[in-house]
Amino acid sequence: MADAKNSFYLTTPIYYVNDAPHIGHAYTTVAADMLTRWHRQRQEDVWFLTGTDEHGQKVMRTAESNGVTPQQWADKLVDDAWVPVLNTLNAKNDDFIRTTQPRHESAVQEFISKLHDQGDIYAGSYEGPYCVGCEEYKQAGELLDGTGEHEGQKVCPIHGYPVEMLSEQNYFFAMSKYQDRLLAFYEEHPEFIQPASARNEVLGFVKQGLQDLSISRNTFDWGIPLPWDSEHVLYVWFDALLNYMTALQKNVDGEDTPELFEKYWPANVHLVGKDILRFHAVIWPAMLMAHGSALPKTIFAHGWLLVGGEKMSKTKLTGIAPSQIIDVFGSDAFRYYFMRAIQFGQDGSFSWEDMAAQYNAALANGWGNLASRLAAMVGKYFGGALPQAGEFTEADQHIADVAAKAVADAEAAIDAISPNHAIDAVWTLVDALNLYITEQEPWKVAKDESQAGQGGRLATILVTAAEGLRALAVLLNPVMPIAAGKLWDSLGAEDYLGALDAQPVATAGEFGQLKPGTTVTKGEALFPRLEDTTN
Repeated sequence: MADAKNSFYLTTPIYYVNDAPHIGHAYTTVAADMLTRWHRQRQEDVWFLTGTDEHGQKVMRTAESNGVTPQQWADKLVDDAWVPVLNTLNAKNDDFIRTTQPRHESAVQEFISKLHDQGDIYAGSYEGPYCVGCEEYKQAGELLDGTGEHEGQKVCPIHGYPVEMLSEQNYFFAMSKYQDRLLAFYEEHPEFIQPASARNEVLGFVKQGLQDLSISRNTFDWGIPLPWDSEHVLYVWFDALLNYMTALQKNVDGEDTPELFEKYWPANVHLVGKDILRFHAVIWPAMLMAHGSALPKTIFAHGWLLVGGEKMSKTKLTGIAPSQIIDVFGSDAFRYYFMRAIQFGQDGSFSWEDMAAQYNAALANGWGNLASRLAAMVGKYFGGALPQAGEFTEADQHIADVAAKAVADAEAAIDAISPNHAIDAVWTLVDALNLYITEQEPWKVAKDESQAGQGGRLATILVTAAEGLRALAVLLNPVMPIAAGKLWDSLGAEDYLGALDAQPVATAGEFGQLKPGTTVTKGEALFPRLEDTTN
């Protein structure tokens, strides 16, 4: 929910450039885009940040294996994959941060210098098992026994690859001294970590006792140098987490932007995958406490997309590129499916068969056919001009009531960061309208001349359906902006109601906005039925 400043700042995690994006990354980005589009339609001042994490040993090794420098690798992946996928997904982000940008690096050095100067960073040594995939030292109890080619070795529970034993002279962040403050903050702000399962995990972890965090590396040089010791580069996570602040502090030209920071900080929501929850819910707030900066309002950890029962991963060759699905179904259907089919905050599986079934049932036969039928009947019975409605009956008022409830329930779901429940709420109106058309039988009413003219029963049925579709265009615009825009055009609403993106969500449930005489056109199907979606 927006604060008193009427601003709303939401971020995705910044994504590693060790490979191209798969639909697991796209899932997070689409959720962020849906939520921010919804808040924009609440007339809030929104800032949506995404970007790439380009430092660290994992990126360096990937670049070396491809025969290029880390910077060349990052530039190519960002230009060829990470920025283009935003367009593929139809995401409407406000900024794209790269951790190799000077604006980020200079702001990071200012941040860590303050912590060093006040004694929160000190020199020491560390030895332990390290997962390059996670860019994290692991506790012995977290590791699994390897099988197959990794038998006899300890492996990362997430990546399934053997960990490496590292021994380094490092600098440490005195995170342990913030343990009690963190626990007190979690108690005072139960909304800070969501969902409840994520909150319970973090509470259990912190109550076991926090260790100080190794925050530098001196065995490689691909990272931000420490200002007081250029032999060390900053630990990639300490670097990456700061992007949420640095993107507001300086623009891409390196100019200070205090007005952005004042308007949007602290963030309303950081969306993260559950595998990086502890970084965001433990290390990140401890860093901000040490710095004296305000903490974000909510860290929301969503689940994983699973393929064959395992987390989607390029490492395990289970990654699916978003374009593979969007080329078949379109970006709107992609957005709809992943935002509705999976309970946000829990794991979910993707299958072509399920997506095809839901596409045809809900989009082609449900919403799309409803829009097509309405336009066809207005064209057939009233020459394409929306008629003047007569007196509402109980059946007509029921549709208006369903629309108003759909708005209220969807709004509550958005505030709970539950995209799937928001769409479920809106879909009650799709279902109600289809049932309404079936029960009212306008094609039969049209045969009765006493009910077929202006102000008659037929006109009232069609206007009621048109108002319901207008409401759906507004409510589904954050989810499926292309189809919603086509419907808005079909209803001729922009001429007097304005652009769809500017429609306040609250007005969706207020019937009586469409003007009699407005031209209703039957364009191409919103969702053509797909007969064959085999991959």
